[in-house]
Amino acid sequence: MVTTLANAFETGRIAQAYMLTGVRGVGKTTTARLIARALNYDTGDASGPSVKMDTLGEHCQAIMESRHVDVIEMDAASNTGIDDVREIIEAARYRPASARYKVYIVDEVHMLSKAAFNGLLKTLEEPPPHVKFIFATTEVRKVPVTVLSRCQRFDLRRIDTELLVRHLSGIAGKEGAKIPEDALALIARAAEGSVRDGLSLLDQAIALGGGEIAADTVRDMLGLADRARTIDLLDHVMAGRVGEALDEFKSQYDAGADPSVVLVDLAQLVHWLTRLKLVKSAADDPAMSEAERKLGAAMADKLSMRTLARAWQMLLKGISEVQMAHNPVAAADMVLVRLCYVAELPAPEDLVRSLGDDAAKGSPSASPTGASNGRPSAGDAPPPVSAVATASRSSAQPAMQPVETVEPETSAHAQPQAVPMPRNFAEVVALAGEKRDIRLKTNLERSVRPVSFQPGHIEINLVEGHNPRIVNELSARLSEWTGERWVVSLSHEEGEKTIYEEAREREGSLMSQALKDPVVAEVLSTFPGAEIVDVRPPFDNADAIPQMDDETDTEPDAESDAESDD
Repeated sequence: MVTTLANAFETGRIAQAYMLTGVRGVGKTTTARLIARALNYDTGDASGPSVKMDTLGEHCQAIMESRHVDVIEMDAASNTGIDDVREIIEAARYRPASARYKVYIVDEVHMLSKAAFNGLLKTLEEPPPHVKFIFATTEVRKVPVTVLSRCQRFDLRRIDTELLVRHLSGIAGKEGAKIPEDALALIARAAEGSVRDGLSLLDQAIALGGGEIAADTVRDMLGLADRARTIDLLDHVMAGRVGEALDEFKSQYDAGADPSVVLVDLAQLVHWLTRLKLVKSAADDPAMSEAERKLGAAMADKLSMRTLARAWQMLLKGISEVQMAHNPVAAADMVLVRLCYVAELPAPEDLVRSLGDDAAKGSPSASPTGASNGRPSAGDAPPPVSAVATASRSSAQPAMQPVETVEPETSAHAQPQAVPMPRNFAEVVALAGEKRDIRLKTNLERSVRPVSFQPGHIEINLVEGHNPRIVNELSARLSEWTGERWVVSLSHEEGEKTIYEEAREREGSLMSQALKDPVVAEVLSTFPGAEIVDVRPPFDNADAIPQMDDETDTEPDAESDAESDD
């Protein structure tokens, strides 16, 4: 921004409007006043606008104190209407009283109404040569594009932590307050790059400490946990020590730390450790003490990038859960428990690779063993579901997407075969009916298109929109009912029609045949308004049509299917 303005002033290419945007407390309004000073800088010898304001000019003091008649500051939050903008338009026609330019500084410009923005457009695009506009906003996306296109935009970035610490240290010295650098680093970190927030926190800390402030005092004021204790908590979590992690969290909570702040600190620590592994200069973070840097470096060496990425995702979700929970402490406890349980689980790609190796060897996957030292054991959590990705490709066909195959684990003490092995898909559906698993039976009838069937292996295609969980469920149920290992695969081939679709086709065919029957036609003509509601074949129920109910997913009545008309 400084470079742009300096070159513009030297060449006379001064824009008619500037848009300053950035987060709260980074100096947007102060910068607007500085630009107004530069535009009207006059020491008697100066010939025009300049950014080199080594000494106070004729108008500088009045502009800095917001009392210059030609520099008008307007708060758009309280002057939002078209009438306020009309006043600006009317006053803009008159030349400045004493300064070089008449400057309008509009703060929080995004608060103007739509009519006010529209009324300002023409004057903003072609203002009188003696008028300049400077807009400031924290919500630049709420400003119409038609306004932004008429302004030179400058985005003010957050203040660096190191620079903010030096600034706060200088102010504390002028206030006669003794505050160590680590306490100032805590304030700067909590300010998140906002000078105004940092000054407010510094003022509160000075009042709290009575002129002499320690880091522990600032930490208690902010509701933060000791960074070293946060590192200890993360160490317990990453090692899977559930008891120690919960005790450390309770100790920090009893000391005044907020549960959501503790999780935010953990997430920030995970982010810093990740940067340590990738960017060595991250170790020079001024917000960290020397002891914290050593602890962090040691932890970063122990943790893999995969583990840190997984912890980051879980903490992000956990922070939102804690903020919405009725009992934040309990919610934070559960987040830490989940982190402990997954801390040393193998990565998904490693698990799939090992399962693929086991499948190639023809042996089932071994379940993971439990961990010690407070880590969850295999008996505490359900075993992972085995999943093997397979793909088929022939020389005459294009490549297909991977097909999901579910291979359930078989126990060494498998039950003896309880029922005969189904010989086709229809017998699988009938078996589900015999076992009274009505939901599975209905899903098989309505959503499954068989592709191929062999004892122990089924390939299916699902009707669009149906849940693929049926693959896991069918494999598990068949293995349980038959005592044998079944593999159920999803295929991209279209497959046969579902049982429901076949039944509907057969019902439609029988209905059309019945309508052609002369006796039926005579009955329909004799009784106006009569209609055929059902057709039953006059033979044994071995080839009977399954009766499908459109309204409910109940099992067909076997006895009614066995009936036949004379």
